[in-house]
Amino acid sequence: MVLLARVGAGVGLGAGLGGLGLGLGVGIGWFYSSVLLDTRRQPVYPERVLAAGNGTVTLDATRLAALPGTWGLRWTDGLAVMGPVVATPRGEVVRTLVGGPTPRPGTAAVLDTVPYDPDPSALGLDFLDVGVDTPLGPCPAWLVPASGDTWVILVHGRGGARREALRVLPAVHELGHTALVVTYRNDDGAPPSPDGRYHLGDTEWVDVEAAVRYALDAGARQVVLYGWSMGAAIIGALLERSELATAVTAMVWDAPLLDWRATLRQQARNRRLPLWLTPVATSITSRRIGIEFDRFDLVRRPPAVRPPTLLVHGTIDTAVPVGPSRDLAAAAPALGWQIRFIEMPDVEHTGAWNADPAAYEGAVRTFLTEVLR
Repeated sequence: MVLLARVGAGVGLGAGLGGLGLGLGVGIGWFYSSVLLDTRRQPVYPERVLAAGNGTVTLDATRLAALPGTWGLRWTDGLAVMGPVVATPRGEVVRTLVGGPTPRPGTAAVLDTVPYDPDPSALGLDFLDVGVDTPLGPCPAWLVPASGDTWVILVHGRGGARREALRVLPAVHELGHTALVVTYRNDDGAPPSPDGRYHLGDTEWVDVEAAVRYALDAGARQVVLYGWSMGAAIIGALLERSELATAVTAMVWDAPLLDWRATLRQQARNRRLPLWLTPVATSITSRRIGIEFDRFDLVRRPPAVRPPTLLVHGTIDTAVPVGPSRDLAAAAPALGWQIRFIEMPDVEHTGAWNADPAAYEGAVRTFLTEVLR
């Protein structure tokens, strides 16, 4: 009886610890889900300026500070343009400073993929502030008119802003294409979603559909959709669900989010969370916002409409893994999907333009010239 009592106590303790572990897992999964759906933008400045002047800026040596190419360097009240790395003395990274104000030593800063502010005028482009009527109300957009009747609609990623498109607007404009740089629900100046959360493309696509309708009503003969990161997930949902999908003639996807589960596994690794928490977080997220994650696996469930696509992805993307892009490019012939895949070595998330602006813009120009009628 003593043995039985001890076994019973052990079972009770094990069940208690198991329940505690399950509760902890659910709690962490809920927190992970909340971070994913949070629409607040909280700037973080992880880099530190050590010195600046005479056309260079010196930063603490970090992985991001040493990324190749052209980048913005942003701090609380300034934005400068940094060129390539010119030296890497011990614990430091020295880069050229090619435009904008000079930061003071000690300034906390962040590398910005977009070295321009605040709108297309920074690039010498004339534009109009317009409103795109969506089911939740008008969403602000920049309209950069051009001579042709092809419209390029540019869609930023999660937590981003319209500024993301500034890098490629000159190339689009030189081709004679009108550009519409859109916002969607929960963006600055746009209506909030009813629950105040991101829906990861599951509802945001309706706002981009409204932008396609705006372009068509304004006389667009061809429509190109251009998306970064979650912008691609939004576009993928539009191609599957919208009655206007057949109006899309071509697409450009930069570091596209093609599989939410793969992306969340990557994010879990970044946060050093156990991978078994990913299905917990996805299950909780599905219950909170009603999303079906299977619909956002574009490799296994490609959209109904598949226009010719330029797909660009960096090999060291720590935010959205390159694997699904490789898989989609490999599967494309069997899917009847014309995809031109450019894999950029040693490039971080949405940093392909930054690594080599001339090559990137050349690839975009060549692709659009070849596929548009």
